[in-house]
Amino acid sequence: MPLLSVRNLVTEFHGRQGVARAVDDVSFDIEPGEIFGIVGESGCGKSATCRSIIKLFGGARARIAGGSIEMDGVGNLVERPEAKMHEVRGSKISFIFQDPLTALNPTMRVGRQIAEVILRHGKVSRAEARERAVQMLRDVKVTSPERRMEAYPHELSGGLRQRVVIAMALALQPPLIIADEPTTALDVTVQDQILRLLLDRRAETDTAIIMVTHDLGVVAEVCDRVAVMYGGQIVETGTTDEVLHEAAHPYTRALLAALPSAAMRGRKLTPIEGMPPSLIAPPPGCRFAPRCAHAHDACRAARPPLAPRAGGAPGHRDACILDRVQ
Repeated sequence: MPLLSVRNLVTEFHGRQGVARAVDDVSFDIEPGEIFGIVGESGCGKSATCRSIIKLFGGARARIAGGSIEMDGVGNLVERPEAKMHEVRGSKISFIFQDPLTALNPTMRVGRQIAEVILRHGKVSRAEARERAVQMLRDVKVTSPERRMEAYPHELSGGLRQRVVIAMALALQPPLIIADEPTTALDVTVQDQILRLLLDRRAETDTAIIMVTHDLGVVAEVCDRVAVMYGGQIVETGTTDEVLHEAAHPYTRALLAALPSAAMRGRKLTPIEGMPPSLIAPPPGCRFAPRCAHAHDACRAARPPLAPRAGGAPGHRDACILDRVQ
């Protein structure tokens, strides 16, 4: 049984200009101990999908309009009342936010913030919670953890703040961690250190991780499977090797073609022409069709289903009608 099973998830954001369907009929499974990547351009629905899983939208006028999110041992999170979601957040599913400076409370010392997570979910004394907080900082390779406990977020570097956020996410040893662009705005060396921390945690505790990123290099380095999103929908999914080396959907191919490489030295990059679709009034049929050089009338007539690619492995699926037209 999967650790997490998302089926036909639909999430809508209500605004002045209308209703934006940021997540549109998205389905995937997460197995225990695997790292599942979700990639795509900004605004494609990556973060909205993950925030839907823990039903945390930061005050936005959003609602889950359809589908189910089943977690092993917990049940359907969509049907779980908000008053009981605190039993899931932190202990069952933890979230590593993109910007640690805004994720942390600027008026509280970081040690107290980690200890509060432990106190909220466990029957421990404040002294015990503090000891565990120090140990969590030590576990995420923070030097002089006792001294760092007394620091405020603004007194730490970006890399240290991200380690604090990871320590908070790991404090209750949840079976699933959602990492939303955890290495954004960090230099390459610190990025590698953060990714190593997550990989080590997976190896030690069999923790599953959903890795949200726009960086295909990160996907290639750490992910077991990957889903490519476009316009609120998954357009291709499979093992990392299948998707990166046998890409089937034109959008996935376009993303890979836009990557710089040593072999392209001295040549222009290949951009993806056009703009992502409006999620308030998306085009009919395949949402990538207006930007696709291979699209024809059938692509614009109806949305292609996510199905096994022609001649590919059963788990490698894409949503392109051209892949099935012979």
